[in-house]
Parts: sequence; C-alpha cells; structure tokens
Amino acid sequence: MSGPRPGDRRDGPSQRPASAREVLFWVEEGRLQPVEALTHLRRMQAVHPAVGPGPRPSNPSADQAMDELERLVGLEPVKAVVRELRAFVEIQRRRQEVGLKTDLHTLHMVFSGSPGTGKTTVARILARLLQGLGVLPRGHLVEAERADLVGEYIGHTAQKTRELIRRALGGVLFIDEAYSLARGGDKDFGREAIDALVKAMEDYRDQFVLVLAGYPTEMEWFLATNPGLGSRVALHLVFPDYSPAELVAIARQMVRDRQYLLTREAEAELARYLERRGEQSRGWAGNGRFVRNLVERAIRRQAVRLAQHGGPYSREQLMTLTWSDLDPEGGGEWRRYSWGVPT
Repeated sequence: MSGPRPGDRRDGPSQRPASAREVLFWVEEGRLQPVEALTHLRRMQAVHPAVGPGPRPSNPSADQAMDELERLVGLEPVKAVVRELRAFVEIQRRRQEVGLKTDLHTLHMVFSGSPGTGKTTVARILARLLQGLGVLPRGHLVEAERADLVGEYIGHTAQKTRELIRRALGGVLFIDEAYSLARGGDKDFGREAIDALVKAMEDYRDQFVLVLAGYPTEMEWFLATNPGLGSRVALHLVFPDYSPAELVAIARQMVRDRQYLLTREAEAELARYLERRGEQSRGWAGNGRFVRNLVERAIRRQAVRLAQHGGPYSREQLMTLTWSDLDPEGGGEWRRYSWGVPT
C-alpha cells in the first residue's frame, strides 16, 4: 500500500495549499471543503492584496497608448472596442493571479473603413497598448500590402510571407487592402500568401497579432473566400467616415500640433467646403489624409505669402494660416494679402 501523497489532508494540519490555483485543485480533488477553501483564499488575499478587489493598477505604457487613442478625433465605435479589449486582457490577468481559468483567445483583427479614417494610426497605438498590457513583448508595427507578400514564382510567395511574419513576431502585422490577395483567382500567387497567413495565425497565435484592413464590403468578401480567415479573426473594428465637423477638428489639431493656428474665417470656409464636397460627391468619404495634405500645403503657401512681403515677422504672423493658404481650390494662385487681410 502506498503512503499518503504530499498535500493530502491526512498529512497533518500544517499542510496548506501554496496558491489559489492549488486551492481550487484541492477542492476539485475533494481534499478541501469549500468553507476551508474560502479560509485559505482569504489568507492569501491578506498576504497578496494586489490580486483582490480595488482600483486598477497603473500601467504607464498602456495608459499612454490609451490617452493617445482617446485624443483622436471621432472614431467612437473603434475606441469602444479597444476599451473593451483592454478591460478583457486586464481581467484575464487578474483571474490568472487568483487561479481561475483564463481565456486569452487570439486577437487577430479586421479593420474595415475607407482610406484616411485612421486605421494605420490606430494599429500603431494598438501595438503599443498590447505591449504595455504584456500581450506582446515588442509592440512594433510592420506595415505591408500585396506586393510585400506575393512573389513572382512558385514558392517565392510563401518565402516572402514567412519572412514578413518573422519580422512581425512580438508585434502587429498590418496588411492594408488585404482583399487584393484574393483578387487574382485560384491560380494567383495571392492564394498562397493567404494560406501562409492562415497557418501563421494558428501556429504563432500568441506571438503576434494580424490586422487585415480595407473597405468594408471588400473585406466581407475577402473573409468569405477562405473559411480559415474568418474563424481566426477575433475582433472586427469598423472605422466610420469623418463628418465635416470632425475633419475641421482634425485640421485644427494638426495645425496646433505644428504650432500654427487657423483664422476663424479659415475654419468656417473649410467647413463649408467639406459640406459642399460631401453633397456633390456621393462616393467621397470623410478623409483625414486629405485634411493632412491640405494642412501641409497650407503651411507651404503661408511661407510663400510671408516671403513675398518680407520681414520682420511677428510671432502671430508666423503662426497664422488663412483661408487663402488653406483653400483646396486655390490652385497656387496667390491673392494680394497685407499680413493676412485681403486687399
């Protein structure tokens, strides 16, 4: 007859479980009654209060990433999903600390939205957030498109795709216009890239996050072309088009970040222009990239306008962008200005 196992209750009253996980295991094995288990868990709570109820511990890296996300204009549906993701990861960590089962499922994602709606920006923030939460060790972003994955001969595509995945390990692999991989038909090398991605999504599920991005309708079609893709994608983030008011706010934020400012006339005229363009062009989506290009061109125009008048320049003059600078239809034709006031 074998002797008592270490940890059996008959070993004596001094024998106690060493962790919350062991407490649960002993209850399942019948070594502890629930009331006794509760006593042990309370004892562990007193020794390690951080695992119990209380405010969420500060995580500077994750907090910084979330603050950056919250400062972005609009994107409320996207922000809501990311907040949910952060809460999920943190609660799973808490459950793990007290010995409960955890479900840190794969976090591969689809970003659906028009160009210029912030998909790449959010992917960068998300990579840093997941690093801060301890999900990803490096938190870097690798951006790719069809040409980065698809090769020119048999076997070349798989090689290129595996190399891209290797570079992304520990971070996020962001593939824009991902549906282009499936547009060439069954004999296209893009299919080979999709198969390699699907395999990597499973083989390296805990080592990187794949983000597939593109227009909403095309992304739905793309996921339907390969059942393995849809079954491995945990999150779908929908990026709405920006409204004219949000685009003006984006322009204001970009200008402020560069230590410039828009005149009231410039903001009002920009809002009217965006409203008019949206009404005239049904297919035109609110596009943050368009606004960024507009602001960068306005800064160059302002420099030309000021240089034409010569110095000296006041601080306000060096900072102010007028509607003449910003006007998308100005075509480089400079009006006569006296320090920003039409003459």
